[in-house]
Amino acid sequence: MTAPAVNPAVDPAVNPALDRLPSIDVSSTQQVPFGRLVSVELRKMTDTRAGRWLLAITLGVLIVAAGIVVIISLFDEQFSMTLSDWQSMLTFLTTLLLPTLAIMSVTQEWSQRTGLVTFALEPHRLRVILAKLAAVTLLALITLALAAVIGVAGHALLAATGVDISWTADGKDLAWTLYLQMVYFLMAFGLAMAILNTPGSIVAYYVVALILPNIVYGAVYFLLSWGPDVVPWVDLGFAVAAFRGELPPVPSGTPDLGVGPVLSTLTIWVVLPMAIGLRRILRTELK
Repeated sequence: MTAPAVNPAVDPAVNPALDRLPSIDVSSTQQVPFGRLVSVELRKMTDTRAGRWLLAITLGVLIVAAGIVVIISLFDEQFSMTLSDWQSMLTFLTTLLLPTLAIMSVTQEWSQRTGLVTFALEPHRLRVILAKLAAVTLLALITLALAAVIGVAGHALLAATGVDISWTADGKDLAWTLYLQMVYFLMAFGLAMAILNTPGSIVAYYVVALILPNIVYGAVYFLLSWGPDVVPWVDLGFAVAAFRGELPPVPSGTPDLGVGPVLSTLTIWVVLPMAIGLRRILRTELK
């Protein structure tokens, strides 16, 4: 068998001049600060046409929804909204569009082929994923704050028009609203990590967050005898309602399931997708 040809241009044994070439020592080079990574990921989510349009449309939807509630309250004396009701309604509207930004923050490295640049500037993929997770968490908190401001403004507008309102708020309602908002954003993030494809991740999110709860789980819960015992263990909304004792009544009696469904749904829709996705991201070859 003929030995493979040796290229003297790259073999120091053949070309001793290669040993005298200057080298660069990067062992003492500092890592990119984590805060800078987070700010970059926030900018990548919002400083694009898609990001700006999603934010603008969501803001418009929140303002229009608040205006509709104010108009209804003015013409219907029986209609009333508490601060907790405002927060729940407006927060739900933010979960319709903005989790798409969480999805694109992950999938853009593969769908738009920017991963070579991202992971060349920061080779430690885990740090990049943690920065993306921090950015998504900050975005979720900012949207919660925005929904709260609009809710308070709508409530104040009702008070200014003479509608009898109450400024008290249920702390537990607000806490569970915060929990669900964060979980939906993290679920979108985890599904994107597991799928690594923008259209597929968006479809999966809306199926899990909207279609299954409103069509499949609702039908199973009310039509099948075992539905009330099973559905809260696989759906986020039903799980929270079960823990709070607010499950819809059924002829067979509403079960008392405790905190188990909350932990189960959190594991199924957040922890497992993130674990699967992290393994994929650390092993997937960039092209």
